[in-house]
Order: sequence, then C-alpha cells, then structure tokens
Amino acid sequence: MIHKLAECISEQVHESTNIWQYVVVLKNAKIGSDCNICAHCFIENDVVIGNNVTIKNGVYLWDGITIEDNVQIGPNVTFTNDKYPRAKMPFELQRTLIKRNASIGAASTILGGVTIGENAMIGAGSLVTKDVPDNELWLGSPAKFIRKIEK
Repeated sequence: MIHKLAECISEQVHESTNIWQYVVVLKNAKIGSDCNICAHCFIENDVVIGNNVTIKNGVYLWDGITIEDNVQIGPNVTFTNDKYPRAKMPFELQRTLIKRNASIGAASTILGGVTIGENAMIGAGSLVTKDVPDNELWLGSPAKFIRKIEK
C-alpha cells in the first residue's frame, strides 16, 4: 500500500510494504517485503531496505545506507553519509550498515561509515560514532557499551 499523499517513484518496492503519507522514495531505492515506512520519511537512491523493517516517522535515509531484515528504526533517527560536509562540493560517500534484528531508539544520530551489529540495540537519543558489535546495547553521547544482549 502506497498512500496517495506519498511520492514513490521506485519500482523496487515490494507490494506488501506500507508507505504512508508524505514519504518520498527515489527511483533506485530498494525496499523489501512487509516493511512499514511511516509518515514524513525520505529514502534516497542508493538505499537498500530488507524485509520486515519498520522505519518510524521523520527518518531520512541517504545514499549509502543498507538496512537488513527485521530492523526497527525509531522516530526522528538521523543518519549522515559525509564526514566533511560542504555545500555543492564533491564528497566521499560513507556507507552505513544496519544488520539483522537491530533496533535504533528515537532521536539517535548515526554517523556515516558505521556498522550496527546483528541484534544490537541503540538507546534513544544516542550518538553512534563507531561500529557497534553484534548483541550489544549501546547508549549515550557518544554511545558506549552498556551490556551484552541475550539472544
């Protein structure tokens, strides 16, 4: 289901995925099955989203982001893809990977070039500046290891 107030120009969105109002999905984005893309999101061209992914309101996914299956992205999570941003200047694209079953809490910021591991959790409001290993909870600004997560 693509809401009538969404603009989805990609033809690579599975028919079982829901895209709600005021979402923009660019032409080359790929979105798997049974995803829920909530209102006021933007998905750029070089973005891959797996199956069973929930992206809450107000999330912008820039080129270079890959989200694997069963991931939860909380509302207003911010991603970056440029280490030294300058207006109208070429830049080196930083690739970000969110692995299977990871969860990112509301209003967190994920700097470009990091990997968030399988089953990892990022606490709300955290600033992730480096890779987060599998099965770990990280929290804070900058985010730090809190504890292991039981499978």
